[in-house]
Amino acid sequence: MKATWNGATLAESDETIIVEGNHYFPKDSIRNEFFQPSQTHTVCGWKGTASYYNIVVNGETNPDAAWYYPETKPDAKEIEGRIAFWKGVEVAE
Repeated sequence: MKATWNGATLAESDETIIVEGNHYFPKDSIRNEFFQPSQTHTVCGWKGTASYYNIVVNGETNPDAAWYYPETKPDAKEIEGRIAFWKGVEVAE
């Protein structure tokens, strides 16, 4: 799977995990130069507290377009530390 936005490949991996329709990429599959930590956090009842990244490509910012769970609840351990995307980021084979 490959995640792209604004003409750039953000992440690429054959080992994504799908949860609730979202592909969670291994942390080592992302291109760090496009990711800036965000101050946003949300809470999921069964996964835990998510943290977000702003995606910055070619001078354009897509705020909070990637998220991850630094520490998950027990039922979501398989995605702990993995990154998922939304807000116009295309995820496809």
